[in-house]
Amino acid sequence: MDSMCELLGMECNVPTDIVFSFSGLALRGGARGPHSDGWGLALYEGRAVRTFLEPAAAADSKLAAYIRGYPIKTLLAIAHVRKKTRGPISLANTHPFVRELWGRHFVFAHNGTVRGVKRHPTGRFRPIGTTDSEHAFCALLHRIDEAFPRGYPEDPSRLWRALGRAARDIGVDGTFNFLLGDGTHLFARCATKLCYIVRKAPFRRATLADDDLTVDFAEVTTPRDRVAVIATAPLTRDETWTIGRPGEMWVFRRGRLAATIAA
Repeated sequence: MDSMCELLGMECNVPTDIVFSFSGLALRGGARGPHSDGWGLALYEGRAVRTFLEPAAAADSKLAAYIRGYPIKTLLAIAHVRKKTRGPISLANTHPFVRELWGRHFVFAHNGTVRGVKRHPTGRFRPIGTTDSEHAFCALLHRIDEAFPRGYPEDPSRLWRALGRAARDIGVDGTFNFLLGDGTHLFARCATKLCYIVRKAPFRRATLADDDLTVDFAEVTTPRDRVAVIATAPLTRDETWTIGRPGEMWVFRRGRLAATIAA
């Protein structure tokens, strides 16, 4: 099991709950993995997010257990379990981090260590905690805020490429696996380790890799549903996940892989 943090993202074409995948991630937060230094979950509703954060082990958390039993449907979600490398265990250092830009929430979660991150300016975006991750997020937002002074670009592919360039510059001296949501897209950058699966018709059964929990997706979906799930390591034992290559960033939109960008 990876000793760094673990990431989980979901992006869909119809509102979907993340209970199954989050249950697998939570087990890695102190039970089946060492990532016991905090956990968080961000669920989008339009351009805004609701967040659940706790600087404690997800596997033992009553709040995480509540979320697993209370399916909140969303089109885009980002979750994280932390194994600290920079910064103490605290709420301020718990991922995912949230900032406003262009009248929408941006959400970010990171796996790895970014050396020399403080040489990258953050502009009006200031870290609250002491992690390299949050500083890197603020630096990313500063870069795209400067690149598009008039706001969210009409051609979103311009934003995709700008994020790819900024991610490459910031992550050049470290390990910069991350998930970034803007309420419309989910961006997933692979520096060392990341994978994804797109569940679509015909739906099948899936079993968690770290538990015996099984879901028959054919019973809880319609034929038009598409759900992209991104994780640090495959969450299921009986599905085929696509493994990322270092230096690429995936862009997901409406449950599809919309683009793969050099990053």
